[in-house]
Amino acid sequence: MSAPALLRTMKLIRAFEAALAARRDHGFQLLSAGEEAVAAGLCAALEPGDQLLTGGRSIGFALARGIAPRRLMAELLGRRDGVNAGRAGRGHVNDKESGFFGAHAVVGGNLTVAAGLALSRQLSGEGGIVAVVFGDGACGAGALHEALNLSALWRLPLAFVCDDNGYSVSTPRAAALAAKRLADLAAPFGIPSRRVDGMDVEAVADAAREAAEAARAGGPFFLECASARFLSHSTTARETRSKAELDALRARCPIAAYQRLLVERGDLDDGALAALDAEVAREVAEALAFADASPLPDPQEALADVW
Repeated sequence: MSAPALLRTMKLIRAFEAALAARRDHGFQLLSAGEEAVAAGLCAALEPGDQLLTGGRSIGFALARGIAPRRLMAELLGRRDGVNAGRAGRGHVNDKESGFFGAHAVVGGNLTVAAGLALSRQLSGEGGIVAVVFGDGACGAGALHEALNLSALWRLPLAFVCDDNGYSVSTPRAAALAAKRLADLAAPFGIPSRRVDGMDVEAVADAAREAAEAARAGGPFFLECASARFLSHSTTARETRSKAELDALRARCPIAAYQRLLVERGDLDDGALAALDAEVAREVAEALAFADASPLPDPQEALADVW
């Protein structure tokens, strides 16, 4: 993925989520402002045949993996033309054809599913790798250590990607986890690991390529991306961090920093930036229009595919 394409992906995520949050009918959402570089950088390293699983903070990754914005917007607003007919929402959205195996609303609930998917690919010879994204809040879950153990034992083609924004809702990481570096959790299992600045999209992309190459070669990799969440945990959660802390975090905006870098390097000029911003705005507006034109699902469908 080119540098301008990386910037475009981050801008699309930010604009898409802002437009969704501005709606009165946005529903319960976990937004990712500040964490866009992790989604864009990781997905830049994945190939079409790979599959990605995420936690509940899924919107940015779904867009970066290639789900059409209009179908994702319709899904999040509960419309029939959504990618899952309006029934999955942010917590369970999925599109295997796009290489997005799905979001999982239970913290850590995606880890063993990812290990199972990687094992299936290994046994079937289907090829491609699996990447699973989880937050620092999942690093105290037994499921992570079980998945690390089995992936190391069976040499699964699985990339573990921890999007570490430093908080489990309102609990600071230091109050919940003894490990200073979450990447070190992989060491007892002999799994190679790396920790990168999750606010630097090119650093994430480079590290994600290393993780993907290791998985393709036949073995797991653990990547920790140190990011920052600019908004409250969810659209219903009260912000517990101080204004000073939030101001310091927002001063490190990955989009603004990367835009400045591309201008300094000569990769983009003012005209190209204006065109990119206009293109993103148009795509988000089209997504909203598509969702609004889509009907609500028939209530009779509520129990379809439920066992």
